[in-house]
Amino acid sequence: MLKRFFILCSGTDRDLIDTCSNGEQNKYAGIGATVFFTAVMAFIASSYALYTVFDNIYTSVFFGVVWGLLIFNLDRFIVSTIRKRDRFWSEFLQATPRIILAMIIAVVISKPLEIKIFEKEINTVLLKEKNEMAMANKKQVANYFKSDVDKNKAEMDSLKSSISKKEKEVAALYASYITEAEGSAGTKKMGKGPIYKEKREAHDLALKQLDSLKVTNSKIITEKEAKAKTLQADLDKKVTDTQPIIDGFDGLMARINALNKLPWLPSFFIMLLFLAIETSPIIAKLLSPKGEYDFKLEDTEMALKTHIEQNNYQRNLQKQTDASIYDRVYADIKDEKELYEYKRKRAKELLELQADHFVEKQKSVM
Repeated sequence: MLKRFFILCSGTDRDLIDTCSNGEQNKYAGIGATVFFTAVMAFIASSYALYTVFDNIYTSVFFGVVWGLLIFNLDRFIVSTIRKRDRFWSEFLQATPRIILAMIIAVVISKPLEIKIFEKEINTVLLKEKNEMAMANKKQVANYFKSDVDKNKAEMDSLKSSISKKEKEVAALYASYITEAEGSAGTKKMGKGPIYKEKREAHDLALKQLDSLKVTNSKIITEKEAKAKTLQADLDKKVTDTQPIIDGFDGLMARINALNKLPWLPSFFIMLLFLAIETSPIIAKLLSPKGEYDFKLEDTEMALKTHIEQNNYQRNLQKQTDASIYDRVYADIKDEKELYEYKRKRAKELLELQADHFVEKQKSVM
């Protein structure tokens, strides 16, 4: 049963292969098995490739089956149409289009399996790239909010600086009237004289101004601090919102690019392996010797070709013979007087009818 299935996969004539020896049948069963397993490998590879794209197993399997059947039908057709000849290069030239297609398919199909084989290494490369992207994204977002943050911070620093400046002024006035009272500075007269009172009043006025400034500026600073927290929250939200996009940076193209950053030699040998698998049905047919089935198929085709050529030759002879006979018949009746008189009479009647019809038509117009 399995042997019959593989022979069917090879695309041979079932009636003709049944008349061949067991060894010849086994040879074509092997070729058919190569065609079948090539299609199976195409199905597996394409299904995984499409799974990395669609992330849906049912869609991937469906299109993988379609791709596998396409490769199976293509290989079966080409293997069945390659005729064993006495010249190898003639057979190779016939198979050249399929070999070129196999090279393209091998490159396309090998990539997804390479990605699966080197998955851990690719994940390491992707992790590094994601970290770099996250840092760059955070820097870009920070630059986007930088002007507002810096402006808000500068305004808060200015308000705090004015308070600090006023506190220093109050402290200086306090030291001035204290030292005046002690007699260690100013007039250097101990006691609370007029100068002391002036300095004390100046200090008290500055202290009131400081208290008022603190109240006013503290309110504004509180608003600025709240704004700073809002800006920071917006910045963090922007970074958080964009992080899933970076985390999702692991599609097919990203993995192919990551694969290209790994050493090329292992990937190259895997691609060669798939190239060998894709071309194996053609190579198997090209390398197989001309056997009993090929001779019988050639004999059947030659017999059919000879039969068709004979039929064509006979049809041409019949055509020439009929033409010659009719030439002689018409030549013989050409000079018969009765035929001439009959033709003359019928032509005269036709001309009379035409003339009458023309007259009637002219009368109707008038």
